[in-house]
Amino acid sequence: QDAQLRSVDLNHVIKLLEVSDSVNLEKEQLKTLKKVVKCFENGLPLKDLAQIIEILNLCAEKMNEQEAFTEPLCELIKLCGLPFQKKKLSDEIRYSVAVSKSIAQLGYLMRVPSSQVRIQICKCVVSFYNMELPRKLLSGYQPTSANYKIQMAELGGLAETLVLSLALVENQLTEKLWVLKVLQHLSSSGVNCRLMMKAQAASRLCLYLNDVDPSGQLVFRSSEILWNLLENTSKEEVVNQLSSLECVYALKEVFVDLLMHGFRHYDRQLRNDLLVIAMLLAQNPAAPMIESGFTKLLIVLATFTEVKIPNPLVKGLKLTYSYEDFELKKLLFNVIGFLSKDPRAVQLLSENYVMPALLYYVKPNQKPGFHDWSAAQYEELQLHAIAILASVAPLLVDKYLSCQANTLLLVFLEWCIGQDPFFGQGNSFHGRGGRGNKLAQMRYSLRVLRSVVSLHDDAVNLNLCDQGAISQLLDILKYAANNSKEKEDAILLEIQANILFLLSVLCENDLHRKELFSYEGVDILIPFIQMDPKKLYSGLGHSCLLFCALDCLWSCVVGCYIAEDYFLEKQGIFLLLDLLALKQKNLYSIILGILVEFCDNPKTTSHISTWRGEKDQTAANLLIQLWRQEELELGVKRDRYGRIVDMKRPIASSLQKQQEVVPMPASCPSFAIMEISENIRAKIYSLLCKLGFENLPGLSAKDFVTLAIIEHYIDFKVGEVWHELCAELKEEFRPVTPDEEALKFISKVSEDTGRMVATLQTEVLESQRHKEIQEEEKTYTKIQAIHKQREIVNKSWENFLTRTSNYEALKKAKRLQEKSVEASRSKLKTQNGAVHSTDIKGLSTTIGSGRLVTVQSTPPQLVGGPLA
Repeated sequence: QDAQLRSVDLNHVIKLLEVSDSVNLEKEQLKTLKKVVKCFENGLPLKDLAQIIEILNLCAEKMNEQEAFTEPLCELIKLCGLPFQKKKLSDEIRYSVAVSKSIAQLGYLMRVPSSQVRIQICKCVVSFYNMELPRKLLSGYQPTSANYKIQMAELGGLAETLVLSLALVENQLTEKLWVLKVLQHLSSSGVNCRLMMKAQAASRLCLYLNDVDPSGQLVFRSSEILWNLLENTSKEEVVNQLSSLECVYALKEVFVDLLMHGFRHYDRQLRNDLLVIAMLLAQNPAAPMIESGFTKLLIVLATFTEVKIPNPLVKGLKLTYSYEDFELKKLLFNVIGFLSKDPRAVQLLSENYVMPALLYYVKPNQKPGFHDWSAAQYEELQLHAIAILASVAPLLVDKYLSCQANTLLLVFLEWCIGQDPFFGQGNSFHGRGGRGNKLAQMRYSLRVLRSVVSLHDDAVNLNLCDQGAISQLLDILKYAANNSKEKEDAILLEIQANILFLLSVLCENDLHRKELFSYEGVDILIPFIQMDPKKLYSGLGHSCLLFCALDCLWSCVVGCYIAEDYFLEKQGIFLLLDLLALKQKNLYSIILGILVEFCDNPKTTSHISTWRGEKDQTAANLLIQLWRQEELELGVKRDRYGRIVDMKRPIASSLQKQQEVVPMPASCPSFAIMEISENIRAKIYSLLCKLGFENLPGLSAKDFVTLAIIEHYIDFKVGEVWHELCAELKEEFRPVTPDEEALKFISKVSEDTGRMVATLQTEVLESQRHKEIQEEEKTYTKIQAIHKQREIVNKSWENFLTRTSNYEALKKAKRLQEKSVEASRSKLKTQNGAVHSTDIKGLSTTIGSGRLVTVQSTPPQLVGGPLA
């Protein structure tokens, strides 16, 4: 074989084929080509591949005049389908550029106007993916790796060339199907898919979908390639290529054909695949889905089984209850969901009975009939329809009210908390957490109510309240809260949060509805506010639930004295302050806002003043701590004692000072005004104004320093606004002299206020320092007295020890004692009275005597005398 390979001079063959003048050479050329085919029947060596491809190109040129070259050309192409042969392991890398270019040339040979050649090229490329080793291997050679040709095809850009070749075979069905088969294989690679997209593969394939094809392979292979393009490249790019009117029409026609005439399992699957592509197009505003009538068709298909109104678009259509038709129904619901995001489709949704069709499923589950969906399928369709209803209902409010949707939903929710036996399957995306219960139905029904109530439409909300929605929602909330005590999960928490939101919107700004909420509602809200703080980080949704509860408190209780007083009786203010003391930053704003609103009730301030936190902390101390923390985060300048540093802008944050002067119209709030709503300082100021700035308990000197700033918050804020005004004026023009003097005076007043507060702060600190010095002196005097007493005690003890160990010292002490006793006696003598001695004879101590004393009897001669 080696000798045979050496006997074929490929350069000679190329030169022979390049001669085209003599007809007599044709036989020799064909004979030489047969010899080449025979020589390389077991595979082409990598080193010879470039010359073989050159021979192929020469044969292709000769085919235009001499058809006899067709067969050898096909045979040579067939050889390219065999594994290439390499001598060394490094040959694959060494010849990679030449091989990739050679494989690319195979794609360019599709220009040859011969069906046989084109089909052989396609077969050759398909063989890359089903590589079979030849019967005999060349001596000294080994086949390349299995994926080598596939990698070289990617490198050479073969996929792009074959997509472009579709234009050459658009009128030859067999050749077109072969090209599609090759592209189906090539599209399994992301690299090839990107190359195909460069050649507009998506739009080209879509345009051929309606071509005549009795075998059905055209639609199948084209849809498979489109799916591969969607999975392996940018979905947006594919959709953009398919968004032309011609492509949408083609897609619509083939979908309708499969829908109306496709009865095989395979046809239904293909129909659903095309519907998914159409669904992606429906999400693209640039796609002419409405103009082509495709949107209306899909809407009618989604509703025709629930709304029994004849429509020529679906005349004669009957859906079975097979799995494919079940998937079709779910996909059509999805299309409705996507169309609800397109403002242009709203009119079509309204005209084609989408609302009644979706509300058809808002009813208690009944046992399916013999020819109906299974229980699990019906439940999945029901939940899917209600989920889509949440997107559609806000767009079709008039239809929503005319269909009495509120009534249907409230009756359905009543069934959800009822005792009727029902065992949910819970085996779908929307049925999560609903196995053996009705929680999934409750969850999605409440989502629908939330979506329409969020519109703040008076007609919708009034209709709900007139039907007793507030009382019913409270009952559902209690039901969910009781279930949550047994087992907390994200679905139950979402249900509770949505109900609290609904109550907030319904009761806001309506005193009568707040009164309906009052007693029962407050009892339900209290446990939410008492929530264990550790749960806020569980990830289940406790944080959202707490926010909804606080929002509900603000909307449903504040402003109604009956509800407020009951909340105060339940020690609700104490609970809010306990929650505030946790120092959860995301809760500050809403809790402080509620407390400020509550202070309009005269009973509230006493509750706030009475509250004590950990370590006997007072509410005033807590508020001042929050103020300091907020200023620290805002970067407000203060010295180490908390005093004002910048007299001109005492409360300006670091961001405010960095802000450049931007002239704004009078209708637009300036940065100083907007800053009020972006932090909690204004709320703290308002709350302390309600409590009063005098006689606040539990404050330290540091707190009083901060309190002086808080008390003048409004003055400082007014100064900031004037500062901005002056800066804007200077940017535009110079004020006239009187105005300039007025502005200077205003700025000076603001600055003087800052200096006054700074002076007050200094006085507070000095007073505190003086007080601390006095306390220190008192403490020092006390310590000094203690030390002096200890010295006296120690000296007394030392004297006692001396008297007990030294007899001379004892006698001396005794004499001093007697002398002292004698000096203490009165000098006046008692007339006619007996004198008793107080000395105890024989006593040798110098300490005081005990309690035992001896009293002498009164002499008889004195009976009746002074001692009688």
